[in-house]
Amino acid sequence: MEEKIIKTEYSEVMQKSFIDYAMSVIIARALPDARDGLKPVQRRVLYDMHELGIRYDRPYRKSARIVGDTMGKYHPHGDSSIYDALVVMTQDFKKGLPLIDGHGNFGNIEGDGAAAMRYTEARLERVTQESFLSDLDKDVVDFVPNFDETEKEPSVLPAKFPNLLVNGSEGIAVGMATSIPPHNLGEVADAVKAYMMDENVTTKGLMKYVKGPDFPTGGIVINKDDLLEIYETGTGKIKVRGKVDIEKGKGGKTNVVISEIPYPMVGVNISKFLLDVASLSESKKTQDIVDISNQSSKEGIRIVIELKKDADVDNFINMLYKKTRLEDTFGVNMLAIADGRPEIMSLKQIIKHNVDFQFQVTTRKYTMLLAKERERKEIQEGLIKACNVIDLVIEILRGSKDRPMAKACLVEGKVDGIKFRSRESKVMAAQLRFTEKQANAILEMRLYKLIGLELEALINEHEETMANIYRYEDILDRHDSMAQVIINELDEIKRIFSTPRKTVIENAREAVYVEKKTEEMEVIFLMDRFGYARCIDPSVYERNKEAADGENKYAFPCKNTGKICIFTNTGQLHTVKVSDIPYGKFRDKGVPIDNISNYNGEKEAVIAVASQSTLNLYRIIFVTRLAMMKIVDGGEFDVAKRTVAATKLSEGDEVVNIAIFNDQKHIILQSAEGYFLKFDVEEIPDKKKNAVGVRGMKLGTDDYVENVYYTQSGTSNFIEYREKNVDLQKLKAAKRDGKGTKIRV
Repeated sequence: MEEKIIKTEYSEVMQKSFIDYAMSVIIARALPDARDGLKPVQRRVLYDMHELGIRYDRPYRKSARIVGDTMGKYHPHGDSSIYDALVVMTQDFKKGLPLIDGHGNFGNIEGDGAAAMRYTEARLERVTQESFLSDLDKDVVDFVPNFDETEKEPSVLPAKFPNLLVNGSEGIAVGMATSIPPHNLGEVADAVKAYMMDENVTTKGLMKYVKGPDFPTGGIVINKDDLLEIYETGTGKIKVRGKVDIEKGKGGKTNVVISEIPYPMVGVNISKFLLDVASLSESKKTQDIVDISNQSSKEGIRIVIELKKDADVDNFINMLYKKTRLEDTFGVNMLAIADGRPEIMSLKQIIKHNVDFQFQVTTRKYTMLLAKERERKEIQEGLIKACNVIDLVIEILRGSKDRPMAKACLVEGKVDGIKFRSRESKVMAAQLRFTEKQANAILEMRLYKLIGLELEALINEHEETMANIYRYEDILDRHDSMAQVIINELDEIKRIFSTPRKTVIENAREAVYVEKKTEEMEVIFLMDRFGYARCIDPSVYERNKEAADGENKYAFPCKNTGKICIFTNTGQLHTVKVSDIPYGKFRDKGVPIDNISNYNGEKEAVIAVASQSTLNLYRIIFVTRLAMMKIVDGGEFDVAKRTVAATKLSEGDEVVNIAIFNDQKHIILQSAEGYFLKFDVEEIPDKKKNAVGVRGMKLGTDDYVENVYYTQSGTSNFIEYREKNVDLQKLKAAKRDGKGTKIRV
């Protein structure tokens, strides 16, 4: 076959492919439908459970069975996404009205995940069966082919209430995301009825019924005045606080008890909240906390914070609102698929879409029911008529050779070939004109139908059928009648399934937290060779000076309001607030320095550690592996950022020594090959921190600076170099940028 190459613009192919992918994610995966409030995967799970017969009044079935069947028939995107969707639909702490009844470990509010699908079981909730799936056999929605066109699936479920509002939705598509909070079923039902009675009702009018979101975790919405704009535009931010109670503790102490959490805190954020509260105490932002305990159980949330006797409770609670996620924000973006395209909708638009859908579903439902009743009426009338001439009918049946002959007589009055007892019977038979359906029903009629009571029951059925036809025609012909049917169904759903509101809606004052000023005091910073840092009281240090200096690599005084500067071999400066370093006893282990700073011990080595207040008073000497040197004013390292470049390095270079320039007289550079160069410190020029510096020593091809020493006037300074004692004072002083003297060993 001859090869055919089609040349096209690459950018056009990419653009078309990306748009196709984006629309697939938006429409077919990530965003819910405004009509039933479900994403495709959720809809497919519910429909598959319906097809498998896993009703609310039947035994549970393994989740793995449901997931496998859904994946094989309707959703070929992997089992994890299907099971995740199933799990979320069972969780009453995420959904205002769970659609699936889970049996087993389906996770909890504190962030523990669900057990594997082979361990858990599930079945439909009653509300799902009755409000989403019960009318699927009445041709109320369109069915479309599945991914391989071997099955049919509903394009949407006939939800009888705005599930998009009741259960909310969250999803991230391509270039857009949806975030709709859950609402109270009873309030939403009342709002729908209000809209049906007056389609010109405003959002403000609807909010007489829908007060605001109703989160399954409760909590308090504190910006009530902002809700009108949020529901009119479909976007905004809802501020939610946890519910806090104050209880008397033992010994006159006060317990702050958190019984409800903000909805965004559901999951691992509860653990983070506890850590945040603990860090407030560790960082000395508050010293009122005695103990923190999480006493939550299946009965509900209960986080207890025990405070000291003299604690300012109101200020402490305000601090929790300000410094932790006890007050959080729920970002609202009411985006859903409406008429086949993504659209941000207001409260009224969501209700309108659902109500329009309800009228479509109800119209299709009663059109089908009317057709069935008319068919039943036709058959009933034929049977009643046949009973009135039953002797003639029996004569026709006995005189016919086969079923087609008898049927032809009943439908068209053809009497040829049929044996009659009398000419009068033949004349009467020729006048019969039953319909096809009536004739089939007569031919299939059993003899017991001729009993008087059975005939009476048939007449009663016919009267009931006529009443149904009249009612169905009235519903289809009159808008008000259909609206009343929808309202009646809503009232029944509200009566059975609605629950009291959990979330309080109010206007609360901004939390004002007055942070107590830290009393400035001197502490001693200690850091051992493993990088564990802590601060102790100066008096404790003095009592244990010998042990402190011997066991720790760095030990120096600093202010508790200041910062510690960590210089590394890569030329980086990491700063740490002293207030972030644990203050305690001498034998406390402390905290790894990389836990409270950006320092990463795997990639960097600490060259020097100093107090920021000390650096501000002095100049700093830098020496690198390639013998580049400079002196920098310590004030340049008083920076706000946690990490900055302390010096500029050439490629392949690194810092080998940093020292505070105090009263040193000479500096001695020792190379790896044994060359020592001694010269006056004053020869090192002052530079900015972002400068490379000047060369201090001429090095051989593979040589480098290994050690740096300093001497002071009138003092001896011995070092051991390759098992030989060297007196640095006796080394001959030279000039900077020399080769130095080689020490023979």
